[in-house]
Amino acid sequence: MTDLTPGEVVEIEVGQMKAYAQITHYHSSYPPVVRVLDGLLDERPSDIGALVAGKTQFIAMIPLGTALKRAGASFEIVGNFEVPAVHQDFPTFRMPIRDKKGEIIYWWLWDGRGLSYDVELTEAQDALPLREVMTGKRFLELVAA
Repeated sequence: MTDLTPGEVVEIEVGQMKAYAQITHYHSSYPPVVRVLDGLLDERPSDIGALVAGKTQFIAMIPLGTALKRAGASFEIVGNFEVPAVHQDFPTFRMPIRDKKGEIIYWWLWDGRGLSYDVELTEAQDALPLREVMTGKRFLELVAA
């Protein structure tokens, strides 16, 4: 079960700034997929829909509400907006497969349904999000970066 549903946008306090994230997908075996909207803002924008339609800072798998509570972050659901068309398909994630020495020998690519692999990533594949379940603390570090 998830703590937030696809389409919901969450305002997150990051120091004196505000960050925004949208839940885009729910997968029965993993935490929700979250799209962090680009930029830290001084105050809540009057048109959150325009923010949702804008750029993405990063994508992660995280039980957002639970993780933020555990990290002690203040947050609030500010609405439910349609996920932009470019983000409606489940994203493909990459995951390194390492040998005993810790060196990457190939990459798994997971699209929410199945796996494929490549020995060397293309530039586009290298930009895919990592298939990892992030902690609230790590999520907040990336949002603030």
